[in-house]
Amino acid sequence: MTVTVIGRGHSGTRSISHTLSASGFFMGEPLNVSGDLLPPEKMYDACRVFARYVEYKGNMEWDFSKVLSMDPTQEFTTLIEEYLHTVLESKNELKGWKIPETTLVYPWIVKMFPDIKYIHWVRDPRDCILGGHITDDLSVFGIKYDKTDDVRFNRAVSWKYQREIMKATPDPENVISVRFEDMVFSQEKTLERLSDFLGVPLAKIEMRPDSVGRYKTDEGTHMFDFFEDDLKECGYENE
Repeated sequence: MTVTVIGRGHSGTRSISHTLSASGFFMGEPLNVSGDLLPPEKMYDACRVFARYVEYKGNMEWDFSKVLSMDPTQEFTTLIEEYLHTVLESKNELKGWKIPETTLVYPWIVKMFPDIKYIHWVRDPRDCILGGHITDDLSVFGIKYDKTDDVRFNRAVSWKYQREIMKATPDPENVISVRFEDMVFSQEKTLERLSDFLGVPLAKIEMRPDSVGRYKTDEGTHMFDFFEDDLKECGYENE
């Protein structure tokens, strides 16, 4: 069984990567402290290949129709296979990988690996954009958007873009959505859901309650109008 995690950087994806590793999954090698498979350059290059086929229509609206209708290019496929070679070549029965940039190419990952298991990892965007991540500036990966000098705004657009690409992609056969906050405050119940989905028991790891709701004491801008619908969809409207 192979599993991958789909979620933006700073969405708490390290917690599920560490959980999977502690539960006997081979998550590739080498890994960094966040549980990301290294080196990342092949994945970054694959993101740039993918971005050539995404049209930016302005006003935070992207057209994914081309990437959804076409097969991954040979260049993209080769880069992903080279990036994942330790996972793909592993004889371990339980294996997978996690790196936030997988989300940037999600539609083509699903086409390359339709039968693996996908964990959608979601975190309140108001917390997610407080820390910096390489995907804060989408243009680094060839994705067009209305870049500004406002770092928080750019991070918010990055969160929105990745949310949109997840929603635009037809669900693969095996997918589950998990909120980071539920992993923090209801870990046993969340692990039970994930264990049922994966068909294997999962180990508990230490979670930090103070990682949730940090935006409430943040003095910078952390709320944007274009978050509103997604906050409601993800169940954050009253939190």
